[in-house]
Amino acid sequence: MRNYCHALWLVLVWPFCAIGQKNTIALPEIINYGSLDYNGGTQNWRIAQDERGIIYVANNKGLLSYDGSRWKKYKLPNETIVRSVAVGEDGNIYVGGQSEIGYFSANKQGVLEYHSLTGLIPTNQREFADVWNVVALKDQVFYHSNKKIFLYNNGKMVVYPSVHWDHLGYSNGMILANEYEKGLLQFKNGLWVPFIEQPVFPARTRVVDFISLNNDTVLLATKKDGIYYLSHNKLTRFNSPDLQQLSDKNVGGIVKLNNDKLAIATNLAGCFIVDRQGKLEQHISKQEGLQYNNVISLFVDRRKNLWLALDNGVDFIAYNNAIRHFFPDKQEHATGYSAYLYKNNLYLAMATGLYRAPVESTTDLSTVQSSFSLLKNTKGQLWNLSEVNGQLLMGHNDGAYQVQGDQVSLIDGSTGFWFFMPISSIQPSATIVAGTYNGLNFYTYENGRFINKGIKSHFESARYVSIENNIAWVAHPYLGLYKVQLDNGVNPTYKVYADQKHIISSNHNFIFKIKSRTILSTDKGLFEYDAKTDDFVPCIFLRKIFGNTSIQYLKEDDKGNIWFIQNQKLGVVDMGGKEPVIVYIPELNQKLLTNGFDFIYPYNSKNVFVAGDQGFYLINYEQYKTITGTTPLLITSVKATSDHDSCLYAGYTRQVNADDIMVNSQLSRLPNKWNTLHFEFSAPLFGKQASVEYAYMLEDFDKGWSAWSSKTEKEYTYLPPGKYTFKVQARSHPGDTPQMRSYQFEVLPPWYLSRLAWIAYASLLVFGVFTFGRIQKRKFAQQQFKYEEENKKLQYLHQLELEKSESEIIKLRNEKLEAELQLKNKELATTTINLVQKGEVLHKVKDEFMRMKKTGTEAENPEDLKKLIKMLEPEKVKKDWEQFALHFNQVHDDFLIAIKREYPTLTSTEIKLCAYLRMNISSKEIAHIMNITVKSVELSRYRLRKKLQLAPEANLFNFLLEFHSKKNGGTPEDLNRQG
Repeated sequence: MRNYCHALWLVLVWPFCAIGQKNTIALPEIINYGSLDYNGGTQNWRIAQDERGIIYVANNKGLLSYDGSRWKKYKLPNETIVRSVAVGEDGNIYVGGQSEIGYFSANKQGVLEYHSLTGLIPTNQREFADVWNVVALKDQVFYHSNKKIFLYNNGKMVVYPSVHWDHLGYSNGMILANEYEKGLLQFKNGLWVPFIEQPVFPARTRVVDFISLNNDTVLLATKKDGIYYLSHNKLTRFNSPDLQQLSDKNVGGIVKLNNDKLAIATNLAGCFIVDRQGKLEQHISKQEGLQYNNVISLFVDRRKNLWLALDNGVDFIAYNNAIRHFFPDKQEHATGYSAYLYKNNLYLAMATGLYRAPVESTTDLSTVQSSFSLLKNTKGQLWNLSEVNGQLLMGHNDGAYQVQGDQVSLIDGSTGFWFFMPISSIQPSATIVAGTYNGLNFYTYENGRFINKGIKSHFESARYVSIENNIAWVAHPYLGLYKVQLDNGVNPTYKVYADQKHIISSNHNFIFKIKSRTILSTDKGLFEYDAKTDDFVPCIFLRKIFGNTSIQYLKEDDKGNIWFIQNQKLGVVDMGGKEPVIVYIPELNQKLLTNGFDFIYPYNSKNVFVAGDQGFYLINYEQYKTITGTTPLLITSVKATSDHDSCLYAGYTRQVNADDIMVNSQLSRLPNKWNTLHFEFSAPLFGKQASVEYAYMLEDFDKGWSAWSSKTEKEYTYLPPGKYTFKVQARSHPGDTPQMRSYQFEVLPPWYLSRLAWIAYASLLVFGVFTFGRIQKRKFAQQQFKYEEENKKLQYLHQLELEKSESEIIKLRNEKLEAELQLKNKELATTTINLVQKGEVLHKVKDEFMRMKKTGTEAENPEDLKKLIKMLEPEKVKKDWEQFALHFNQVHDDFLIAIKREYPTLTSTEIKLCAYLRMNISSKEIAHIMNITVKSVELSRYRLRKKLQLAPEANLFNFLLEFHSKKNGGTPEDLNRQG
């Protein structure tokens, strides 16, 4: 973890430090990085930075890199100490170690890989020890060891041996080196030539650094022999009383902070800041917060902040920051509560007492050199410093005090005091009111003295008070609001505010005076006192700015800006433009006081005091507003997690411009097993990491941007196949235009969902469909055959059923016909019997009449007799025959018609004979029917056989029974006509 200036003062300061030397009373923030933070060796030798902002440190255990959030370590092949480091214009990180030279460069995955150049050194020159300096130019890289300087150029190595090379550096376009015996040399046309014929410093003077002061002047720092100007090939000693004090501190290096300031590293007394005249402006040592006083080298980063490579650790000094620190109690770092500038003295009220520092100028207190001292009789908890009637009053846990210079005097020791303020706006106010642990106390001001007459209005602790129109409104965070009628401090009375509108909170009630208005802040928002209604109403002006949120602290400065604290976040409503604008100070988030003891003292635009949990912060708001530019941002790591982690991108790239960081397309296609990705990102905004916020999203996965947070990593697990773009943006101040970086990648589907697999699936599907089609076709054919067979069977069964039905119908019809035939036969038989009986009767009647005729009895009535005989003639029989023929043909399938058509020569008598014979009527009966003799019947049968052309052995009855006409046709009328 980082140690933010927490180092305890474990040992006494070095006796040779500038004892009693005045320092600036405000210090820049110092961040300590120990070996446990960067996981490396204790000693650090050189520091460099690339174009993207990443810091590189030459460390005992390898090369360290720091992106603002994470340290990484890279070892040399022989695992030796890295003594020097430089970043080339090509983006390579050139390093020198023990018997090793080479460089780190990023591969396609952005991983730093080491490339040794030792193999290019001629074999007889490979013996060398530590490489102390590296100078990397566009096409030349110089490595400096004690006895050799190596020049790497276009893949070749040139060696320049010497008795002792002291230092190598680059300044104003010149490569300079100091050789113990030859002095200062310049590299020209491949040779080292003398730069100054007659150096002014003694021989064997050890030069430790070169820097460019301006276009024609180089500053040379020696270890123990002072600092020199090198201008127009002339060396001039840089003399000043303050610089003479550094001659015995073992100078280790020098850097240019800006056009006016220089920083000098020493091995014995920390770091010194001097101006161009050599005047000491600031001394930063272990007492001020460094881890150790042994500073090996210095480095100024791209934002003009200072890095220190220490004998044990790395320290960062936010020198170019608009926020500084006050630690009046040195290493104790107690909590600050109140501050006040009074009569050229800065007073700071701390948890340990009251501290005073004389100040000559109040333009920018961060540059004022002075020292704090603890005033006597003030130890203990202090709460407030207030100027009333031109007098400085102090609210202490033990009572109320008046401060005059470095002396304090007790006014009232009856209780603890929170604040003091005049009742009247007319100065001096005859009566002042003081907030105490018990309520309000009132004091009379006479002849420069505050007199306690015992006037008070006690109800509860009174820490938040606003006076308006002779009324004091007292807010208690937990107990509510009180209204005190001051009556000019003569007879004050109070009453509890009747919260009819329910605006009072259970534990967040505060009262302030803003824009000459009494402002009440609760959980319900901001309200102002309305004298017309004698009540609090919503403050429209402030609610337009803050909305309905709760504000814990409000303070107006001399320019009308409103400073505020909300949930331990500091900000200011800047009223300098057409519309109010909120400017946040996120560097102090979570560093302020808590539990309602917030304090802001905006003395002027360059000196805004803020009480912190450790000392005080001084904000140069005028400088702070000039901070411009976007927050730098890097994606520092992309890892895919499966059976083992796989680094897809390590954050380093050969592009020197951060905006040109590109994603390697070869890395964008990830196997499906790498569907869990871990992203790390950081903003190399050193000294402001607490204020940096990040938001991220994964396109085509997340619904939108995440909320802003300080989180510097994000993991997505089990991503489905698809193309994605991870985006991250950073800001250091709310309202800034955020910087954004992105990483594109594609998670491939699993092998069973890959394109080849889909082709295989398609092929299998086609083959399966084809095979299935064939099987189905065969199955269909089989089913069709089976169906046809079943159909045939069904048809057959149906046919059988039909035939059975038809048979049944035929049977029924036949039975009907048979019944009808039987009926016809009965009718025919009846008719035949009738005919036979009638013929017999008629024959008998006829015989009788013939006998009567012969006997002569007809004479009695001859005419009647003739008529009777006539009635018995065959005409009557003919009609009976027609009726018989009709029934006979119906019963015997038109037999008479058929046989007549077959044998047209048959006479009607013979046809009748056929009918009678078919009915199997005896010859005797036929004779009676036909009214002929039996003999005549026999004769007729004989003739009939001849006409029918029957053989002698043929049976006439069988022939007539089996005879069937081949064709139907004819009617009984035809038969009658033929008969």
